[in-house]
Amino acid sequence: MGFEWLKPAVVLGTFLYAIIGVVVLWLSFLIIDKLTPYDLWDELVGKKNMALAIVVGAMFIAIGQIIAAAIHG
Repeated sequence: MGFEWLKPAVVLGTFLYAIIGVVVLWLSFLIIDKLTPYDLWDELVGKKNMALAIVVGAMFIAIGQIIAAAIHG
């Protein structure tokens, strides 16, 4: 295994895809937050709803896998 992955173009591409992935993940959270009848952030942080936290965590994992598959090809 060589050092091809240390080339600046590869490193920059990796950071770019990571930033795009995080932005898409956060936008999807905001969209789902708007579609639900209550404020997800207030339920998670303010009321400490553990069941909703598990559901939102699973949602983040699923959307993250979809984004990773879309980026990877």
